[in-house]
Amino acid sequence: MKRILFVIVIASLCFADKAWCQDFDDYFTDNTLRIDYNFAGNNVEQHIALDELCTSPGWYGKRKRLADVPMEGNGQITVRAKDGTMIYRNSFSTLFQEWINYDEAKTTSKSFENVYLVPMPKDTVVVSVELYNSRRERIASFTHRVVPTDILIRHIGEKRKTPYETVMKAADADNCINIAYVAEGYTAKEMGKFLSDVRKANDAMFAHEPFASEKSKFNVVAVKPVSEDSGTSDPCKGVWKNTPLNSHFDTFYSNRYLTTLSLKRLHDVLAGIPYEHIIILVNTAEYGGGGILNSYNLSMTDHKMFRPVVVHEFGHSFAGLADEYAYEYEQLGMYPLDVEPWEQNITTLNDFNSKWKDMLDDNTPLPTPESFTPANGVGVYEKAGYSLKGVYRPAKDCRMRTNTNPDFCPVCRRAIKRVIDFYTE
Repeated sequence: MKRILFVIVIASLCFADKAWCQDFDDYFTDNTLRIDYNFAGNNVEQHIALDELCTSPGWYGKRKRLADVPMEGNGQITVRAKDGTMIYRNSFSTLFQEWINYDEAKTTSKSFENVYLVPMPKDTVVVSVELYNSRRERIASFTHRVVPTDILIRHIGEKRKTPYETVMKAADADNCINIAYVAEGYTAKEMGKFLSDVRKANDAMFAHEPFASEKSKFNVVAVKPVSEDSGTSDPCKGVWKNTPLNSHFDTFYSNRYLTTLSLKRLHDVLAGIPYEHIIILVNTAEYGGGGILNSYNLSMTDHKMFRPVVVHEFGHSFAGLADEYAYEYEQLGMYPLDVEPWEQNITTLNDFNSKWKDMLDDNTPLPTPESFTPANGVGVYEKAGYSLKGVYRPAKDCRMRTNTNPDFCPVCRRAIKRVIDFYTE
């Protein structure tokens, strides 16, 4: 009786959303379609334009739950078959959408490179990209066709690949999460140091739960583009270096914000290599880093806080976790107080049922005073998401709040575990 019921339930789910049960092989080949876009505008208007299409051997993203996403993100890319069936979807965030919250976006317009990977379709598809603002409203969209036989789709990663080494093998290479560490600012003589830095970062990552318990589900490689100069650019000091990814400090004029805006160069370096999630290690002792959902995580390597920073930034890029800190001098107003953020580890209490309300003890005050410590460590503490008031975090401290806290809080651990399960179960 139970077996019959199970079959009926699955059949109903498939009927309700055909994409939930799509067979990867029905629509896609075992190759990657890379779609390059330019996102441009200011804080008033935003635009999306297609730049270039590329294809490379192998597909290293999800093969199940193709039309589902584990988190909403600040944008989504959707692929539909000619009959309108959604056959692939992914979510993301971008530096462009972050930048439009800064004062510079009030007086000028800029364009940003953005690169997205989807499985290579067997037949013509319709691809749509949507960007959302901090109110979770659509602010820009763009739709175009992709014809797989288009002779102008550039072939990359077939003959010449960047040298790389496998650092950690997954138990099941066909059902795992692929991470690529990429060297930035390492000369040929410093590649031994890069591999040592990768081991340090990877050991730090998989010392944290839930990554430690789920270690067998990850495949990790170290990618070794050689840099002409050692280190990275530091504009406020007038230092500009020739490195593979053009990384630099002072992103958005914030000294510690270390990023790269050259996403096409990043993905050129990775062409033909097994990767989906990217961790860039920058060969510098100066403090800095950044993490963008389903784009990349970037961290300095020679600062004493290297290990906690690379783990913190992976919380952003892999699991879409928000920053749980707030400073008087850096209030960005990125989270309207009358809108519930999509990130799982912060809340404005507008829709707290969708967050960690189920994890609270019955006697936990809401909001939770700093003087009160719940039995399980989970509460509702003010100051989070760069806001001193009205945005709340789940714990007094967490890896997403400070570099000195050794662990992710229970809410962040649950959010990360859900993402791991999404990709591998």
